[in-house]
Amino acid sequence: MNGTRRAVPPAPTVWPGAPTPLGARFRIGPDGAAGTNFALWAAGAEAVRVCLFDERGRETQLPLTELTQEIWHGFVPGVMPGQRYGYRVDGRWDPWTGARWNPAKLLLDPYARAVDGEYAACGLAPELYGHVRDWPDQRVADTVRDERDSAPYVPKGVVVHDDDDWSDDRRPKTPWADSVIYELHVRGFTRRHPGIPGELRGTYAGLAHPAAIEHLTRLGVTAVELLPVHQFAHEDHLLRRGLTNYWGYNSIGYFAPHAAYAASGTAGQQVGEFKRMVRALHAAGIEVILDVVYNHTAEAGELGPTLSLKGIDNRGYYRLQNDARRYADYTGCGNTLHVVQPQALRLITDSLRYWVTEMGVDGFRFDLAAALARSMHDVDMLSPFLAVIAQDPVLRRVKLIAEPWDIGSGGYQVGAFPPLWTEWNDRYRNAVRDFWRHALPDVREMGYRLSGSSDLYAWGGRRPYASVNFVTAHDGFTLRDLVSYERKHNDANGEGNRDGTDDNRSWNCGAEGETDDERVRALRRRQLRNLLTTLLLSTGVPMLVAGDELGRTQGGNNNAYCQDNEIGWLDWSLLEEPGWRALFELTSRLIALRHRHPVLRRRAFFSGRAHSADGLRDLAWFTSLGAEMTEGDWYAPAATLGMYLSGRDIPGRDARGLPVVDDSFLAVLHAGDRPTGFVLPGPPWAEGYEVVVDTSREDQAEAPGTVHQAGAEITVPARAVLLLRVA
Repeated sequence: MNGTRRAVPPAPTVWPGAPTPLGARFRIGPDGAAGTNFALWAAGAEAVRVCLFDERGRETQLPLTELTQEIWHGFVPGVMPGQRYGYRVDGRWDPWTGARWNPAKLLLDPYARAVDGEYAACGLAPELYGHVRDWPDQRVADTVRDERDSAPYVPKGVVVHDDDDWSDDRRPKTPWADSVIYELHVRGFTRRHPGIPGELRGTYAGLAHPAAIEHLTRLGVTAVELLPVHQFAHEDHLLRRGLTNYWGYNSIGYFAPHAAYAASGTAGQQVGEFKRMVRALHAAGIEVILDVVYNHTAEAGELGPTLSLKGIDNRGYYRLQNDARRYADYTGCGNTLHVVQPQALRLITDSLRYWVTEMGVDGFRFDLAAALARSMHDVDMLSPFLAVIAQDPVLRRVKLIAEPWDIGSGGYQVGAFPPLWTEWNDRYRNAVRDFWRHALPDVREMGYRLSGSSDLYAWGGRRPYASVNFVTAHDGFTLRDLVSYERKHNDANGEGNRDGTDDNRSWNCGAEGETDDERVRALRRRQLRNLLTTLLLSTGVPMLVAGDELGRTQGGNNNAYCQDNEIGWLDWSLLEEPGWRALFELTSRLIALRHRHPVLRRRAFFSGRAHSADGLRDLAWFTSLGAEMTEGDWYAPAATLGMYLSGRDIPGRDARGLPVVDDSFLAVLHAGDRPTGFVLPGPPWAEGYEVVVDTSREDQAEAPGTVHQAGAEITVPARAVLLLRVA
């Protein structure tokens, strides 16, 4: 110790830099100097500082003094990839007018490409709130500014150098009509897979592993729809109960892959790992669709934390009520992004383009898409968001799926989105569930849903594949639970079983929950076969939920959003049980059948008219007497429906310009609890029929090959689907 002081390095220099692109972008600056350009839109702010953090968490604050068209910017030489950073934004504190600037709060860059660190595991620290969270009078707590520094509790953005041009990647570009979507959770799908190395389970690398991809390719799906992988935060009320937001519908970083799903590290490595996952899936012919949550953020309402947008420009990013202290909430999550505002719209579209062009994804499923389609108040199919998407040369070419509702007035918009879009069709879900529990008053609704939902989508150039057909989704019962429970069992969520829907349209087959009664168990497996067969024979785009093909259960929890454990993860040991293995084999066989036969994946709606002299139509419906259904038959109570699909009258031509010709099929769906006779239609419909699928059988290997003469009466087993190929 010689008494000399250690030299303090000089603060980095900030050069003017450029206002575009937004975010922190590493590049070569003036005079060949390597560094990072920082650019942040903060229209009403009075000052912006970029804050750099070293490996010990020490902070260096640098003012951004250049302001160009409401964007604060500066180039900092010497700031390299891997640098951790955030922003402090100063301005007025006036919650009554929506102004909530607070420079004591470190803010995550909304354009950060990677995020390092997490919020506290036992609950959000009070320092994370722009207001005094624990103010005695909660009615005015949001108006009292909190002056404590939040930096120690905030994840940091990471500078990432991205020079990947994707020249070695080949996108599958599967046509919509040929698509089979598989909704999965990156962590839940891989967490217990025995073929994935332990250190990779629960990660992007785990999903890219050959063992994971083998299951997808054997099943035959063409696309995975990933539950949210944008960086998200956990709600305080969950953390305090020892739970987390497992599903991830609580985004805070729209450009960053969620860091907790990375096996390789969180200092930017998550970006490369995500890309390698996409490449591996593409190489297997599987597209990657992201479930995205642009309707709200993790900052909740006026009593929520200040993490990013709220402290950058609250009024510019969020919809506020006439009382500007309060947030307009069309999402049920406390806030709604104000997509009519140009900068909020730019944030979303910049993010979408980034994931397509730089991260390689093939499409998006938009959570609560009706909230994005609102203009000032009402849902508007000419809204700025939909208009921008329609003309964007990148985004209009990828797959776009709307969850066509939100919780606001007029928010239910199934069938209303413009032709570029497909939609989750919950009317399909409801009809199929009700048919198989024998709860439909007649078969009109079922007829529409099986044949592509023309009543919803046959307008404006839309096609049958505008309907994404599903029986289950992440939200609700699994398929096995749908036939095992009539009531939700959500006690593990810690909300007194009040959360989750009560409209399950389920039937427990005679016993609530798991049972040793083999008759009940056999009936449940049959119902699963019925539901999966119906889904995969219907016109439209089928969507499966990961694990439904192998009998996954959540124990009756129909809202497992906070269950990052065995409730939410796939149990791969089910494949070792013969009954569940048989269900997987049937599902794979049905998907393969769908891929082989264009009559099952039509690109145009049925006309129901005769196209040839013999009077054969492209679609015909039959009663159990073998007669074509009359108008009165559609309105009569019935448990049996026969659907004839003609392979002779498929619209369009193949790639060589030749007519598309296929086999014809007769599908007989019988939801009654007793066997029924069914007369097979005679000429001109067919001379004979060969059984292809019989869901009354556990082992489908016994079903194919049985031939029946046209005009014969066959016995359809109770609660079964027969698929017959026309001879």
